[in-house]
Amino acid sequence: MAQKQTQYSESSITVLKGLEPVKERPGMYTRTDSPTHICQEVIDNAADEALGGYASEIQVEIHDDGSLSVKDNGRGIPVGIHPAEGLPVVELVFTQLHAGGKFNKKDGGSAYAFSGGLHGVGVSVTNALSSRLEVTVKREGKIHRIVFSDGFVIGPLTEIGKCAVKDSGTEVRVWPNGKYFETPQYSIPELERLLRAKAVLLSGVTVSLTRRLKGADEAVTQTWHYPDGLKSYLADLISEAREAVPVFSCENYISDGHEGDFSVGEGAAFALTWLEEGSCANESYVNLIPTPLGGTHEAGLKQAVFQAVNNFITLHNLLPRGVKVQSDDVFGKAAFVLSARVLDPQFQGQTKDKLTNRDALKLVAAVAGDPLELWLNQNVEFGKKIADLAIKQAQARMRSVKKIEKKKGSGVAVLPGKLTDCESEDIRENELFLVEGDSAGGSAKLARDKATQAILPLRGKVLNSFEVHPDQLFGNAEIHDISVAIGVDPHGAGDSPDLSGLRYGKIAILSDADVDGSHIQVLLLTLFYRHFPKLIADGHIYVAQPPLFRVDVSAQGKSKPARKFYALDQGELDSILERLQKEGLSDNKYSISRFKGLGEMNPDQLKDTTMHPDTRRLLQVQIPDGAAEDTQNIFVKLMGKGEAASRRAWMEAEGDTAEVDI
Repeated sequence: MAQKQTQYSESSITVLKGLEPVKERPGMYTRTDSPTHICQEVIDNAADEALGGYASEIQVEIHDDGSLSVKDNGRGIPVGIHPAEGLPVVELVFTQLHAGGKFNKKDGGSAYAFSGGLHGVGVSVTNALSSRLEVTVKREGKIHRIVFSDGFVIGPLTEIGKCAVKDSGTEVRVWPNGKYFETPQYSIPELERLLRAKAVLLSGVTVSLTRRLKGADEAVTQTWHYPDGLKSYLADLISEAREAVPVFSCENYISDGHEGDFSVGEGAAFALTWLEEGSCANESYVNLIPTPLGGTHEAGLKQAVFQAVNNFITLHNLLPRGVKVQSDDVFGKAAFVLSARVLDPQFQGQTKDKLTNRDALKLVAAVAGDPLELWLNQNVEFGKKIADLAIKQAQARMRSVKKIEKKKGSGVAVLPGKLTDCESEDIRENELFLVEGDSAGGSAKLARDKATQAILPLRGKVLNSFEVHPDQLFGNAEIHDISVAIGVDPHGAGDSPDLSGLRYGKIAILSDADVDGSHIQVLLLTLFYRHFPKLIADGHIYVAQPPLFRVDVSAQGKSKPARKFYALDQGELDSILERLQKEGLSDNKYSISRFKGLGEMNPDQLKDTTMHPDTRRLLQVQIPDGAAEDTQNIFVKLMGKGEAASRRAWMEAEGDTAEVDI
């Protein structure tokens, strides 16, 4: 039976304008489990005013009609007409994506030196997903109001009264549209944590939440104000745990006259301690934005703390013979609150749950390491307690590895000769990189961390195993070596395989960033999907993402040394070039080179961009819930031997959408 062709013509393309993209795909811009995050965007704007020193109060109230209001006594959003757009600025901020006062920070054209807001998306998303939104602004002795509904203006900007010239600020009241969220209820614990953290991180600022408790006649107000900042906040977080040492706190920001890659004002404040028992409370923030998934700033703190503690252990000769302390041993019992200040933060996604700036790792490591090492050596008794905790964690880890290890029969397969194995036997930290070709394998061997990273070079393209019978799989040398190296036998989707022999917690496919590399990725993913499905289900399979381009920026005097940037694809390259142009660099001040393959990268480049856990991009392979049938159909179409006709029809229909790499 002939398959009906889907019409694909010029009229098939839909262009979403204004705030329509947000309404069409809200999950791309915010969390949709509850309206809490869209209200957090408004709170973050008020916090940015306080971070700049313009506001001393942030008042949040949940009203009986389900709306939420945020009020600050900052400068007030400008209400004048925008010189280019011809609309009131306050209207632009709430109705246009990528309109805001937080761009051009490096050339001084921004309204904020440091902010959590990046690209003017936050409150316009709030507006798009609200059935009603009111903004009241006090500024220059006048009170203005504008009203929106579903992102559109329904009450134009109007002057509604007078106020004292010194009385300024903004109040935003939001009625979230329930159709975009799984529940209309705000997450009160999340709001309380957020507001309490803002009070901690904003010295001298009072933050409050007013709401009516269930069954109560009158609303109650919670107020947060922390005169001791991070130190008292961390003490609150670990109040039920027993501290091994007193809380150590520190603030260290880059000052005038500093030569290096960082700007004046960048740096970090943190409070840190170790617990004898109890749960560890770790929280981090970037420009007051909470980062529950951590990121490079947390990696920087961990690097600095590990280095400081490890140096202390070495200096005082505290390490027992045969014990090697690792970063996780030092942090196993640590509790910390970290507040980083970064001029141009880059987050993973619009919800800003994770910081991704590679510079932030170096920044926090640089400002945190020396003060902590000095404190340890000034408080030797506390330093020895911390060292003892780390050493005990290391010894427990080593015992658990030996306990997990299983005796194998005499028929155990010999590991492949081309496998360069790692030293550790702990599968929770071990990683195997399946590398395309011997040349790339050589670079990877030099770039790896030999303690935890193993390399298995593959010759050419692996067999398409989609329709290969399991009994015939080991006829292919590459598949045989992969199976023996990982310690797991091939199995089917309905089987219950024995994974006790698994030798690596992460198995990463590392291929060139070109068409051939993508083909090798697909062939290996086919192998794991068809014959090792349990490894995918348990989250052991990953795809590494090496860069395609490198940008070398020449040194500009003593204050700005030479820099290197890496781009995954053309889009990232364009973004880097745009950033350099904003810095005022001409074309002859930088050069662009394209990597032809992994073998062309020197080991340091491969390590920094693709293999080091703190700076690489590693994608976990998962099959979303409910997508099993669609995934199977895609593999059948792409890899099935009898599907040539459907592949041809698909390529004819979709071929003009492909990005050809010539």
